[in-house]
Amino acid sequence: MAQTEQALVLISKMVKSPPLKALCLFNSSAFQGFPHSHQSISFILHLLISSNLFSHSHSILLKLISGQICASSFTPSSIFHELTLPHLDSCPTQVLLHEAIINVHVQSQLPKQALFYFNQMIGRGFVPGSYTFNSILILLIKSDSFEEAWRLFNETKSIVKLDVYCFGIMIKGCCEVGYLDKGFEILGQMEEMGFSPNVVIYTTLIDGCCKSGDIERGKQLFYKMGELGLVANQYTHTVMINGFFKKGLKKDGFVLYEKMKLAGIVPNVYAYNSMICGCCNDGKMNYAFKLFDEMRESRVACNAVTYNTLIGGLCQERRVLDAERLMCRMKRDGISPNLISYNTLIDGYCSIGKLDKALSLFNQMKSSGHSPSLATYNILIAGFSEAKNSAGVTDLVREMETRGHSPSKVTYTILIDALVRSDNIEKAFQIFSSMKKAGLVADIFTYGVLIHGLCVVGDMKEASKLFKSLGEMHLKPNDVIYNTMINGYCKEGSSYRALRLLKEMGENGMVPNVASYNSTIRVLCKDEKWREAGTILKEMIKLGLKPSISIRNMISDYQS
Repeated sequence: MAQTEQALVLISKMVKSPPLKALCLFNSSAFQGFPHSHQSISFILHLLISSNLFSHSHSILLKLISGQICASSFTPSSIFHELTLPHLDSCPTQVLLHEAIINVHVQSQLPKQALFYFNQMIGRGFVPGSYTFNSILILLIKSDSFEEAWRLFNETKSIVKLDVYCFGIMIKGCCEVGYLDKGFEILGQMEEMGFSPNVVIYTTLIDGCCKSGDIERGKQLFYKMGELGLVANQYTHTVMINGFFKKGLKKDGFVLYEKMKLAGIVPNVYAYNSMICGCCNDGKMNYAFKLFDEMRESRVACNAVTYNTLIGGLCQERRVLDAERLMCRMKRDGISPNLISYNTLIDGYCSIGKLDKALSLFNQMKSSGHSPSLATYNILIAGFSEAKNSAGVTDLVREMETRGHSPSKVTYTILIDALVRSDNIEKAFQIFSSMKKAGLVADIFTYGVLIHGLCVVGDMKEASKLFKSLGEMHLKPNDVIYNTMINGYCKEGSSYRALRLLKEMGENGMVPNVASYNSTIRVLCKDEKWREAGTILKEMIKLGLKPSISIRNMISDYQS
């Protein structure tokens, strides 16, 4: 029997059957090796959609895309073309079928095809529902095609059925790509069209403001919510608190935290983590642990970030033994220390010179199933370099390379710094040369270390060459490099060069440190340039810096 005749027989059987029975016939024929045709597929889809059996029609469309339903007479693209031909537009189920085709392409993560059928639908004068429109916007944004989503939204917003979620999707997309002004533009359009923004939309936009650093705009939105009678939820408070702490506005963050509790809203782990981090950065460990205890009393589950933040805070205060005890407590609480936990603690032990303990933790980390990262090796290499343990450094570099980690710019800078500290400037430049041969571009920190080394050994000629070459490499000297150069020139007795760099710092918006001012004034006085020395002294005092007693006496003796 010919394929067309087989299709007609199948269709005639399905016509006489209820929808689900027809579906069974359709599926069983595939198992029996019957090749489906455009006609049999079109019939079953229209039958299922007209019977509101959308999940079943959806399943067939997905099988077509994946190739689970196939025949030599058609391809997925040809069957979809046949299903959407213009002469079928009068069919009552055609709009729903078109939407189903768009939605299965969305589910299959095929934005180009989904957009094609969406535009085709609009071109035919059909009005897609809000679910279909929202789905395609979400897919475009997730596929890093925000500009396409923005174009589609603006071109079709007067045609499609919009809802609150559609605006929320676009506002979230704007915030994710950093187009905050466009997010506010969507909010304005939403209000103009008579939609009322909900708490989720305001929270999304507040979060966008906080993440972009525009905390004032976020605050305005937060208070506007209250004026509109919208109650900020736990997440709204959390993003606002996090924004305050990231901006350094800790007082505002704690005020909002207290208001949150008074409103009966329990802070979540993210809010607590933000506050604990702020306390640790300020060295207020007692208050950080007070918040930690409060979390536990409120039955807010701590996570690895909570513990890692506290471990880092303790290590900053050189309370490394306490930090290790906290990591043991972390394990008892059922939270496995991660790479960050180990790196932080290893760094803490390196900073207090306990390299044996750092290595012990390093081995413990490996035995726990964690692979050391490049950062782990850099921490240990820095610790061993500081201790002038060259054999240890060599072993670590070798192991690092064996594990597939090539030395990074940071690794090379650490090694160069160690050699500079050991007064081995020649070897430091050899490592610098190896770094360039490895294809790594040195940054301002690498050059700062080399300039410092040259200044220390009194080679101001080479230091000056390196300093001048920064501009050629589009690098701007920082205040550390300027101060290093100024002190180098002062030691050399070059008052003119030191004074020139001191003025250049001011022109570039930087403030020289006390040592640079004192050294420059001293060398100016030595050269009997009393007027220039007096001017620099006044400038120093005006900036709130205190000159040394010997400098004051030197100028006073001259003036008297």
